[in-house]
Amino acid sequence: MTFSIPGGCAPLVALGLSGCVMLAAAGPVAADSVSDFYKGKTVTIWVGYTPGGGYDVYARTFARHWSKHLPGNPEFIVKNRPGAGSLLVTNELYNILPKDGTAIGVIGRGMPQEKLLGSDQADFDSSKFTWIGSANNEVSVCVSWAKTGITSFQDLRTRGMIVGGTGEGADTDTFPKVLNNVLGTKLKLVTGYPGGTDVLFAMERGELEGRCGYSWSSAVTTHGDWLRDKKMNVLLQISTEKHPDLPDVPFVMDLAETDQARQILEFIFARQAWGRPFLAPPGVPADRAKALQDSFMAVIRDPGFIADVKKQKLEVNPLPGPRIAQLIARMHQAPLEVVNLAREATNKRDRIQISKVALKEMTVKGTITDIKKGGRAVMFEGGGQKGELAISGGRTKVTIGGAKGSRKQLKKGMSCEFVYAGSAAKAISCS
Repeated sequence: MTFSIPGGCAPLVALGLSGCVMLAAAGPVAADSVSDFYKGKTVTIWVGYTPGGGYDVYARTFARHWSKHLPGNPEFIVKNRPGAGSLLVTNELYNILPKDGTAIGVIGRGMPQEKLLGSDQADFDSSKFTWIGSANNEVSVCVSWAKTGITSFQDLRTRGMIVGGTGEGADTDTFPKVLNNVLGTKLKLVTGYPGGTDVLFAMERGELEGRCGYSWSSAVTTHGDWLRDKKMNVLLQISTEKHPDLPDVPFVMDLAETDQARQILEFIFARQAWGRPFLAPPGVPADRAKALQDSFMAVIRDPGFIADVKKQKLEVNPLPGPRIAQLIARMHQAPLEVVNLAREATNKRDRIQISKVALKEMTVKGTITDIKKGGRAVMFEGGGQKGELAISGGRTKVTIGGAKGSRKQLKKGMSCEFVYAGSAAKAISCS
């Protein structure tokens, strides 16, 4: 686990720049108008992925501690809005959701680049968002399920690997195309999974062989047991700086064989600097935007938050919102030649086979083997299947002994019938 306290120096590599960023101390927000506005209100954090994944975990962790640091002390709630690798909620943040400071998004780190990289579905200008902050400077990895026998990066160049994706623009979809186009790997992509948790679930079931575009912080936090028990092999680390936990894992920048290839990789993987981004729509009043930015950094210093992230083994290496805005602006000013080369690397499909997943509804009788994430996820086993299912308070029908129940009533050891698609539980009926 890495935890950097603001006020020191956090590593920064973006668009080929190395060095560090001094994290500004959060000052008090004196404007009574901010407190008056937020008093009695609810701030919704919209997560562009299904429950249980890394983005969701960071969002919920911040939500537990944010209220006391924002003037007016509004209630914070988290809602999941998965779709197209978080493109759906990014478009909605820009065009539909309230621009008054009550709507916050947590989106895939690659979304700010989508318009530049040629996506005609990206209906936004990332330089105009209200950037609040990022919880972590991320290193992503390529992993394989150990039973596949894929054990090295070289295997990706020779035999290849079938990986899962969550949608156009997500790391899980972009990185395999970039690796095939720039480094000559032979990855095959199956896309359309609602979230990263679903991709991992499919790996465990044998439907996929691996994943490229998996945050190392998430791997350690949510599936440290897979790493410990050697169920999952780490084949490549993807960022513009190596992770100290992975000294012997091949580093993507070391594999660039030409200056041009290195420029392409530096541009695309600059997104890792704002690895867990929190943002609001454009047009949020300036005093509220500053209050959101300052309170975000204040949460980082909160002893309760620090204890919370340590308990979950989350990495926290923050970047303030104004600095993210500077990096996004610099990205938009990159030389056209570099942008065009990066666009080709992320869009060219003649070197990758892409198919769409068809999630089937499954019904399995078995036993709850564990309760996780405060009842938002259950581990189950039965009918030759096992895994983790995400439980939604509004979308999962829970029945206990024939009567309507709640996820809080589910207990380890219960015998239940599980109805699910991917990693999302549609119904759980327990005796």
